[in-house]
Order: sequence, then structure tokens, then C-alpha cells
Amino acid sequence: MVKLYIKKLEQQNYQNKYRMMKKIFIIFIFYIFAQSASAADKQISELNNLFAQLKALSNVEEAKKVEDKIWQLWTTHPSEDTLTELLAKGSEYMMQNQLTSAHNVFSKVIELDPKWAEGWNKRATVLYMMGNFELSQKDIDMVLSLEKRHFGALSGQGLVQTALENYEKAIDSYIEAHKIYPSSQSTLQMIEQLSILLQKESI
Repeated sequence: MVKLYIKKLEQQNYQNKYRMMKKIFIIFIFYIFAQSASAADKQISELNNLFAQLKALSNVEEAKKVEDKIWQLWTTHPSEDTLTELLAKGSEYMMQNQLTSAHNVFSKVIELDPKWAEGWNKRATVLYMMGNFELSQKDIDMVLSLEKRHFGALSGQGLVQTALENYEKAIDSYIEAHKIYPSSQSTLQMIEQLSILLQKESI
């Protein structure tokens, strides 16, 4: 009888410990989620502020400083340092013209966080460099669905559509990029060059 009672106590203690561990685990997961959400919200707030500055600035040098800050935020994952490092590794491969390796790394980034726009943007760039224009456009579509203000992706779309000889679409992309980044000289130059090309084709 005593043994049975002791056994019941041991079972109760085990169950209590299990419930306690479960509660701790749930609290831990909630804390991690809350931290991630907070970091993402902070990044969105910073981007909103920077985009407001970018649209208001007419000074090219000042606007470039804001652009650099935007790129810094875009290429920094809001909660996972390992993804930031992985993106940087892929970018190194891309600069060294190791395009297959870069593509594989960016694909891994996308797999780990498909909601991070910069993973898609970097892979779109590599696909363009590989000459896979249609696939590049698909990745650009994903970027713009996640961050419609991505002037880098819009300019990239201009390059892709130019390569596909869809000049009107290319011009439209650069116009959209220019609306977001009015002091950008490169977008104006591309609009002008493509407009001339389009006029020549219509003659």
C-alpha cells in the first residue's frame, strides 16, 4: 500500500514537472516570437522614415546617404543574424562571378525565410547575370509583393524587360523607381535612353 502511494506521488511529481517544462517552453517560444516581431516592426518604422526622407530630398549626395541606409536595412535580417551572414556570403560569390554558388546560397536564404524580400532580390540579380530573364522576373515579382518600394528591384525589372525587348514595360519600371527615389539620376538616364530607342523602333 505504501509502495503504491509512493508510486502515485512520483507520477504526480513527474506530471507536474512535465506541465512546468511545457509552460516554460511556451513562454520561451512566445518571447522569441515577440522579440522577432518587435525587431521587424522597428525595421519597418525605420524604413518608412527613410523612404519619406528619400522622396523629399533633392540633393543627390544627401539622398545617396539615405539610400545607403535603406540598403543596409534591406540586407540585414530583422531577427536572424545567420541569414544576414548567409546573404552576405552569397553576395561575395556574386561579386566573384561564382554565380551558381551565389544562386544556391540565395535559394537557401529564400527557403529559410521566404518573406524576406532581399533573398528574392539577390537571386533575381544572379538570374539576370546568368541570362535567365524570365526566372529573374518571377523573383522580382516576389520582391515587389513583399516590398513595393524596392527601387532596386524596379530598376532590375527595367534591365530584365530591356533584355526581353519589352521597352515600354522597362520604361514603366524606371518611372515607378523614380517616383520612389526622385533624385536618382540613373533612372532618368535609363528612361531617356529607352524612350529614344522606342522612338527609333517606331520609325
